[in-house]
Amino acid sequence: MNDIGAETWIMHGSLLGWWWNRKIMPWDSDVDVQMSERSMHYLADYYNMTIHHYKLPGLPDGRDYMLEVNPHYKNGSIADHLNMIDARWVDTETGLFIDITTLRRNATAEAEGKKGSMMCKDNHHYYFDDVFPLRESVFENTPVKVPYAYSELLVEEYGEQALTDTSFENHVFNQDRMEWIPIVEPPEPVLPPYYSSKSDSPAVKKPKPRMPTKISDLGSS
Repeated sequence: MNDIGAETWIMHGSLLGWWWNRKIMPWDSDVDVQMSERSMHYLADYYNMTIHHYKLPGLPDGRDYMLEVNPHYKNGSIADHLNMIDARWVDTETGLFIDITTLRRNATAEAEGKKGSMMCKDNHHYYFDDVFPLRESVFENTPVKVPYAYSELLVEEYGEQALTDTSFENHVFNQDRMEWIPIVEPPEPVLPPYYSSKSDSPAVKKPKPRMPTKISDLGSS
């Protein structure tokens, strides 16, 4: 996005992953990006439905991405639940995409005297000074920008424990490796066929039925 003059930064789950180790968290399935309203207008006017080719690590031939701007992006109402995403950056080969939401002025809050109020259509609210000026950083070995008050924004959205809990989503954060490691459950034991259930003790073998060896064993008739 920087190559075409658009101002973007990572937010939400992507920003939380950046906080921990500058990577996407293993259980996260997308990248969350915000954009200034001016940049969104710029993309809609000049770059909607355009294809962009990028060379990526591990992909010698690179990959094509299409920028798709929602025709309803100018509608800032939070009531339009079907159009909360303003644009998408789509991988033309896999169909995977990055959602882009626009940060815009919150006219209602400003009318109530809350200067610098900002909002997105997904009903997230901010103050201008929480986001700007943006900070330069790296995410997944790629230059990115992050909001100025990133820790405060993360605590407000996810709670203080999100910045300290090292166990989450069946993963544990390894401080030495700076990586989320999956918790591997031990495999269930394979029981021999003569155990009727898991609750049977493997140390005790069920006795086989005894065949009668004399007439007295058959009982009276």
